[in-house]
Formats: sequence, C-alpha cells, structure tokens
Amino acid sequence: MDSWAVTLTPRLAQFVAVARHEHVTRAAQQLAMPQSTLSRSMARLEHDLGVALFARHGRTVSLTAAGRAFLVSVERALSEVDRAAESVRADADPAAGKVAFGFLHTLGPETVPGLIRAFRVDHPRVRFQLVQNYGEAMLERLRTGDLDLCLTSPVPDAPDLVARRLDEQKLRLVVPEDHPLAVRKRVRLAEAAAELFVTLEPGYGLRRITDAVCAEAGFTPKIAFEGEEAETLRGLVAAGLGVALLPPPAVPRPGVVELTVTAPRAFREIGVAWLDGHPDTPPVAAFKRFLLSRRGQLLHGEGPPA
Repeated sequence: MDSWAVTLTPRLAQFVAVARHEHVTRAAQQLAMPQSTLSRSMARLEHDLGVALFARHGRTVSLTAAGRAFLVSVERALSEVDRAAESVRADADPAAGKVAFGFLHTLGPETVPGLIRAFRVDHPRVRFQLVQNYGEAMLERLRTGDLDLCLTSPVPDAPDLVARRLDEQKLRLVVPEDHPLAVRKRVRLAEAAAELFVTLEPGYGLRRITDAVCAEAGFTPKIAFEGEEAETLRGLVAAGLGVALLPPPAVPRPGVVELTVTAPRAFREIGVAWLDGHPDTPPVAAFKRFLLSRRGQLLHGEGPPA
C-alpha cells in the first residue's frame, strides 16, 4: 500500500458517522447518501484494513476493540483537518486574514511600522507575520511560499518574480566624529578611496550597491570589517574602525557624522516583490495595492526621492 491516507481518507468521515450513530441508516441520513452505498463503503474499509471494525446486528452496529482504537485516531486526524481548514480560511479572510511580509532590517525601525499603521486605518483586523532578513534570503522565502510579499533592495530581476520599484533612498558616507572629513557636510566618494570600509557581508544587497558605487567613484573599497546589520556597522564607525556607506538611521547615532555624497550619485532602490503567478488572498491583494500606491512616498520621514 503506497499510502493508507490516499486509500482510506474518503471513507473516514463515513466511519465516524456510523460509529457515533451505531446505526447505518441514521448515519446514511446524516451523510445524505444511500444506506446501501454506506454499507458497501464500510465493508470496503474493513476489507482494505484487513480488520473487522464493526459487530453487526442487522442495521445496528457496535464497534469492535479494533474499531474503538481506530475511532480515537480517526477523530483526532479529522479534527486536525478541521483545524487546518479553518486556519487557511481565517488567513484568507478579507477583513481579518494574514499577510506574510518580509523586509530589510534597515526598514524595520520606522518604515515598516509606519506602513502597517497606515494600512490598518482601513484594514484594522488584518494580521501580519513579519520577517526581517537580507534580500536574497527573503526572495528564497517568496519562492517557497513562506512570504507573500517583501520589501527589498536592489529591486530583483528574476523570471519567476514580479517586482515593482517603490522608492529611492540616498546613502551617506558615515565617518567617526573625529575624522578629518567630519567637519564637512558633503563629500565626493573618491575622497574616501584610501579609507578602510566597514560593510555588510557579500550577498547583502547593500554590499553590492557599496561595491558598485565605489567602483563608479574609481576605486575598490578596502574592507576592514563585514557585518550583518547596518547599526552594528555604525557602531564600528563610531569606534574609529572605518567608514561606511549606509542609509539614514532611524535615530541619530552618537560618535558618527553622516555626509551627503555628491558624486557619484549614491542611492539604493527599494521595491516590493512577489512570486509570479502566485494567487493572492484578499488581505495580501489589499496590502499589495496599498504598497503600490505609496510609490515615491514609501520612506517614513524622508519624503519623495530627490
């Protein structure tokens, strides 16, 4: 038998009905099926199992010891099916369903809370499963179905994904407060060519952007430290261990100065992505429409891109 579940599942609810009523006719009436069909189904169930589940007394039946043991497990299994069905139905509920939403760590302190707060003005009962991660990891979770939508950077270009650019975020050169450049407000990135850089690890979108912008400025950054989180990098800069190219912080960080980069243009695009062809539940569709409506106004407190 390749799968008992495939073979037995269609008859399990019928078995429970007969076991509870101890009467084939009454069980057939509950199930809205002919009594003869139900009798044949129970006989086939016993035949497939090779076990007598019922002791028969005309149309009245009683469970055998094997039948009682089987009933306990079957009721538990059917209860799990009921819970699973109710769970997926609840997640798809237009008013109170669930959205599995991924986003970059740097968007967590202000941008995402602001988005969810604004969305829930009109959808107060929609629930969110929030996942913070770096871009490539979130795209993989889109592909496996663990996420419905994600905010990421760079905006992905992959045949199995749909992505839409939402906004643009300027990057700043972050230097220690006692650094010679700290007296400046603006800087050309080439002026930092000789500096040690602290960056995110390879594979992070911001690391690819940092490498590309430095290359455009005419140099390859000398990497002193690699990390996994932007605020950790700011801490390393504050400790005098290097400089960094980072998006604006949620709150000012003591010990560092953040300089506007005048050349080359230093920015990252932020977009929303989802799996192509994946059907949206009503709450996911509503949140997707909301995000797309925020083009150019996504970033909390930063206004539209310059």
